Amino acid sequence: MPFRFVGKATPKSIPLTPVSAATLPAWRKAADARTARWIGESEFSAAPGATCFLPDADGGLERVLFGVEEQEVPGGGLWDLAPLPAVLPKGRYYLEAELSPEAATSAATGWALAHYRFDTFKEKTVFKAELVWPDGADQDEVRRLAEATGLARDLINRPANDLGPEELADAASDLAKSYKAKIEIIEGEALLAENFPMIHAVGRAADRAPRLIDIRWGKKSHPKVTIVGKGVIFDSGGLDIKPAAGMLMMKKDMGGSAHALGLAKLVMDAELPVRLRVLVPAVENAISGNAFRPMDILPSRKGLTVEVGNTDAEGRLVLADALTEADSEKPEMILDFATLTGAARVALGTDLPALFCNDDALAADLLEGGLETRDALWRLPLHKPYREMLKSPNADLSSTGSGGYGGAITAALFLEHFVSSETRWAHVDVMAWNLKSRPGRPEGGEVMGIRAFYKMLRKRYG
Repeated sequence: MPFRFVGKATPKSIPLTPVSAATLPAWRKAADARTARWIGESEFSAAPGATCFLPDADGGLERVLFGVEEQEVPGGGLWDLAPLPAVLPKGRYYLEAELSPEAATSAATGWALAHYRFDTFKEKTVFKAELVWPDGADQDEVRRLAEATGLARDLINRPANDLGPEELADAASDLAKSYKAKIEIIEGEALLAENFPMIHAVGRAADRAPRLIDIRWGKKSHPKVTIVGKGVIFDSGGLDIKPAAGMLMMKKDMGGSAHALGLAKLVMDAELPVRLRVLVPAVENAISGNAFRPMDILPSRKGLTVEVGNTDAEGRLVLADALTEADSEKPEMILDFATLTGAARVALGTDLPALFCNDDALAADLLEGGLETRDALWRLPLHKPYREMLKSPNADLSSTGSGGYGGAITAALFLEHFVSSETRWAHVDVMAWNLKSRPGRPEGGEVMGIRAFYKMLRKRYG
């Protein structure tokens, strides 16, 4: 996506001045009478996202006031500049604010993210305004964050007829090639030969073969960090078929894999000193004569048998095999992302991902990173007594368990069976979708939490 940054201001560059409801009266009082009158007649109140275009004496554009939330240094918030690219006329602009390097980087990131549009199948959106890089902004970091976000959003937004397991594997291969990473893809019946039976079971009914994508990058001497992402490219619900309304957005059910690849891009681009592995089970949950069924008992890579409670709870099955493989190398941490349960959305809404973690220090770093990057997470408990719900009279585990409560927790507890207690593990149950457009966050596919995870990794290994 275009970022529309330039290096230097010119004499004709136009200032962008951030004001809040608290600071506007003083700014207006210090302005000349013509400007003060214009602000009043425009009924500009400095509400966040509002703009006021101030003309010069000749009718040209002299300055743009834009409203921001109350903050210590206006203009440095992540989304402060995000409303502007869509409304500014052609020209070169600069941010009139003294910001710390961190705030300048944050503001510039919001400007960059505001240029994202998924227009692969429609006329391209053209942005006309250019922003002079804010003083002190880390240009590489801004580009890195914007590109990783764009990659993940694009993958989530692509319709399932354009993005199947093969195309998701192709996208992962392109990413691996860009950073000279190694990639292995296990496909179709080979999943059985390589002992990934639940990935195969979920994906076998589709006419597009299931896959396990496996990326490795970094020096073997560095600490191992493994990222796992759910890659269900479309979820019909299987034989427990979803109603039409429930199926409408199910192209986003591979959102976990998009998060995993986006975070991997950040790690590799920043050259963090880690031994990175990325595992993505890529399947379509379809319906045909060989689809897996409710109450089937499936073997797993771990050796545990799993009784299928509902074929629409397929994500945890493919993740279980991938997590088992991730855990086999005893990495320092496993980080997994999945659009796993509606229960997490009921508990926390669509904007706030549910974090489950078996290590308090890791969870604290992730929560802190979320607050620092405006990418908040909310921790839910791995409540051990609920493990009782996952008991089955016929197998080692039930995939869905009994009762209709605590669905996000029981799903996380199911996954926990496939990670050893000695391995630090964080699981994020994420919406991966914006239900409405906001500045910098258009309706459609969204990445949630990866800035928090990236911040944690930089803090620990940067």
